[in-house]
Amino acid sequence: MDVLIAEDDAAMRGGLTEILEGEGYAVRAAADGAAALDLWRSAHADFVLLDIMMPERSGYDVCREIRRDDRDVPIVFLSAKNEEIDKVLGLELGADDFVMKPFGMRELIARVRAISRRCFQRSAPQPSATFTIADITVIPGELRAVLPDGAVVELSLREVSLLSTFATHPNIVLDRDMLFRTCWGGGKYPNSRTLDQHIAKLRKKIETDTKAPAIIRTVRGVGYRYEGARMPG
Repeated sequence: MDVLIAEDDAAMRGGLTEILEGEGYAVRAAADGAAALDLWRSAHADFVLLDIMMPERSGYDVCREIRRDDRDVPIVFLSAKNEEIDKVLGLELGADDFVMKPFGMRELIARVRAISRRCFQRSAPQPSATFTIADITVIPGELRAVLPDGAVVELSLREVSLLSTFATHPNIVLDRDMLFRTCWGGGKYPNSRTLDQHIAKLRKKIETDTKAPAIIRTVRGVGYRYEGARMPG
């Protein structure tokens, strides 16, 4: 899922990009409103994060232009402004939410997750949305998984993609290049350490013992394998 970030503060823009990419989103970022509109027109994003006070064109202007093209894409304003009139104006222009700076990254990710669920529910084919892997039920439309004991865990887009890939390739060793092509896409791949970090984070959510994983096994020097068929005993 693609997210467009329009933020003129370089540190904030870089931080948001890093965090969202770590959560599994494909990010395109702009430093001003005019550049944001150019990115939007070249390829529409699945949702948009907009700063209000930007060079060239304000976030309000960008929101107004985007809404002329697309009435449904979720738009969230990020702003240091705190007057009620600013919030009202943003919502009247068609924004879905308004996050005040400074904000906690956990709060922002929670709101982005809510938006992602909306996008999934609108675009994903419902009959094939839910799948199972090792007695775990994965619900892509909710970015959640239900463990065998009934516990519910939150998933990122990347984690859903990894689980789906493993579930459709049981007992097959998947090398790193294949996982990158399938779960990252776009030809822009991170280093191997990034994949290992994603797998480690995923294991913490679904494995009973992360030191002796029983679902996603490491195949040294190659990649990973999903133990799809359980051996007797």
